[in-house]
Amino acid sequence: MAYAADTSTNCHWRPYRRTRRRVFMSSPSRFGLALLLTLYAGLAFCDEETPVLATASPASDVASADAVPAAGVAETVIDTDTASGVEAPDAGLPPPWGPLLILDHEVLPGSKSAFLLTEDQNFDSSFVNSSVWVVRGISGGPALCLTAGIHGDEINGVEIARRVYSSLDPAEMSGTVVILPMINLAGIRSGERYMADRRDLNRLFPGRRDGSLSSIVAGSVFKVVSSHCQALIDLHTGSFSRLNIPQIRVTVDRPSALDMARHFGSGVVVLGDGPKGSLRREASDFGLDAIIYEAGGPHRFDPEAAQVGADGVRSVMAWMGILDTPGKTIAFNSVFRRTYWERVPLRGGGFFFPDVEIGARVKPGDRLGTIHAPGYEKETPIMARRAGTVIGMAVPQIVLSGYALFNIGIEGSDIFPGLMLQESSDPTAPEVDG
Repeated sequence: MAYAADTSTNCHWRPYRRTRRRVFMSSPSRFGLALLLTLYAGLAFCDEETPVLATASPASDVASADAVPAAGVAETVIDTDTASGVEAPDAGLPPPWGPLLILDHEVLPGSKSAFLLTEDQNFDSSFVNSSVWVVRGISGGPALCLTAGIHGDEINGVEIARRVYSSLDPAEMSGTVVILPMINLAGIRSGERYMADRRDLNRLFPGRRDGSLSSIVAGSVFKVVSSHCQALIDLHTGSFSRLNIPQIRVTVDRPSALDMARHFGSGVVVLGDGPKGSLRREASDFGLDAIIYEAGGPHRFDPEAAQVGADGVRSVMAWMGILDTPGKTIAFNSVFRRTYWERVPLRGGGFFFPDVEIGARVKPGDRLGTIHAPGYEKETPIMARRAGTVIGMAVPQIVLSGYALFNIGIEGSDIFPGLMLQESSDPTAPEVDG
């Protein structure tokens, strides 16, 4: 269990992130060794003279009841508005587990609670005042954040959040789950991808209080995530008339986050940092284990993809020790280190129709789709340049030169072998991260 503390003695799971990062960053040839370490949650560490201490994140401007302790370090509940430090509990005694103080609300152990991200009563708040759902387990444990609806057209993530919240019984939990299910509230209501001020919220984290309306919302969301959670799952779908197979995206720099991604249990894993300003990347840089789940397409509910997502979240919760249930693991041969896009060739626009199903395995020279130019009697085939798996694709539509049609996870770029391949392919490709 990656985040569970052993409070019966002073032996606990010691985080090994710094050590592993040095191993990974020092030489690409050591990457495989670093990844093998992710098969374990931590290194057992015992010191009879050193108690298990609760820690608050040094990067946060407030202390918190779930203030990003290191993996395996039990939390001490403190008031986020008034506390200025954390005192260590008595050696040999389990840390206290009491109510969670979050956004001026108190959530008792063994309970659920729902309230607003901000309690402002003004004209602006009607566009941005989204919900926060909290499930506080009956006993102590780690904290997981779920975020959804950062893009208003990606409603399937909102449905995943709803399914998870509805399924959780706090009497069967050890720890806390904090859910922000409809962050871009105005966009969800209108079906628009962007915020009310026409900005992409997922390029504005960690936000700023003196910035645009979207930056202010990003700051409020990031404060909750960074102050109260040790791990993050950000829920998305494809967008701009594209579909994705269930896939988890995670940075290559945090083997513990890769382990978390693999314990999602379904789909494929795509390695990459994500764009600067995205919630996943900024949370990872802050020190959280953060992943993104993408599946399905925009403007629609996809029950199958939603169930895969909800099951995957619960699998991660089991891995963290929040739930005492069986989990699943994604095989290493479904971890792709590189992808590429097949695009509409120059002057090749027209009516696009795919010839393969999403998730199909293709070989070099396979026909992926066809573009018909009406009135010109011209037919443009789209061929696969390399072998791989179709992890994302456009739906039938009118397309123009350069439009990204098929996202291919390259065979041989998985973790074993292929360690020396460069990471993720096309920085100009759409939807690098949500």
